[in-house]
Amino acid sequence: MAWGLKFGEGYLAKVVLILFRLAAIVWGTFYIKKMISKGYAKIFIICAAFIYAGALGNLIDGAFYGIIFEKSDPALQNIAKIFPSGGGYSGFLNGNVVDMWFFPIIDTRLPDWLPQWGGNKFTFFDPVFNTADVWISTGVISLLIFQNKRRKDLKISNKKKSKYIEGNGTVLNNDQ
Repeated sequence: MAWGLKFGEGYLAKVVLILFRLAAIVWGTFYIKKMISKGYAKIFIICAAFIYAGALGNLIDGAFYGIIFEKSDPALQNIAKIFPSGGGYSGFLNGNVVDMWFFPIIDTRLPDWLPQWGGNKFTFFDPVFNTADVWISTGVISLLIFQNKRRKDLKISNKKKSKYIEGNGTVLNNDQ
């Protein structure tokens, strides 16, 4: 499950999701190292670190939570206990995420007079997501916002540089 979406049912879907997360972690480790060594802007490294932390958090959830927690049931409103005497509810790589967030800001029925949707239940902001998804989303959204700003900064910087280039190609003043 990611942002409230299920990618199929059963063990195979869980394994595919865990493998995807593991691949993202391995790739992210090398990519962040490359970003640091090439001197990328700190904001981009921070955004990548948010995405990396979220992927790592989701991997840990799926790998270990089934081993260390008992099964909780929202209908019974029981809180899962850590390290239960009978063991966890599932094995390694088959756990569920337990730190779910749900913000139904508006939870109502639409008025009957509304065409097509009248009388239906309506919930504004229906997605269910977890803490790791918050970090992934924050990283991606921040990356998109700051990438555009960085692109503008580079264009302005290149225009200023080109103003001060002499015939031999030397930059006279890079700070102007």
